[in-house]
Amino acid sequence: MYPPTSPPPYGPPWGGYPPQQPDTNLVWGILSTLLCCWPLGVVSIVYASKVSGLWYQGRYDEAIAASKSARNWAIWSAVAIIPVIILAVVLAATDPSI
Repeated sequence: MYPPTSPPPYGPPWGGYPPQQPDTNLVWGILSTLLCCWPLGVVSIVYASKVSGLWYQGRYDEAIAASKSARNWAIWSAVAIIPVIILAVVLAATDPSI
């Protein structure tokens, strides 16, 4: 009927295989929102929610950048609470009515 054709080419797709999907850091964003500085934690959650969508669209570099941004915002949220805790401890130690 039809002439025999060669089988489809197998192997890696053009441009090679993509690297493994980066961590979304969503857990850290949620924890930093609940336990630390919530405005910075919300920004972390927003970036974390973008990671998977960008990855599945094939926008690997943007997904990696969103993952790094989510991690950084979560870290900044955790660091931002430290001066607040120190201030609260100092005020509690100096004010006997508390």
